[in-house]
Amino acid sequence: MSLNKLIITTLKPTDVPVAFQVHNGPETTYIRFFEVVDIPSFHADDQVTNTQKTIQFDIFSKENYELLVKKVKELLEKAGFLWSSGRELYEEDTALYHYVLTYNYNINF
Repeated sequence: MSLNKLIITTLKPTDVPVAFQVHNGPETTYIRFFEVVDIPSFHADDQVTNTQKTIQFDIFSKENYELLVKKVKELLEKAGFLWSSGRELYEEDTALYHYVLTYNYNINF
């Protein structure tokens, strides 16, 4: 399974749209995600055998998103993602609250 498909499947129980990089729908509450960095994290016999991907998740909403952030954290951690950071923002041009989460995910080859 691809990492994008894993993320979309993992976040399905939130009941909000989840999009890779760009959300084009009319919804004002949604999650988008993208890969920030991909780092080889383990080598054996001169080959990369493990990579660590850092994924950014952006949660947008016109309403209080605290419960959604909590649900996203629970689902991602249950799926093996390791929480790295989070921060609050506000998008003045769209009047959307914006919460940024970053998670690491290790992939073995």
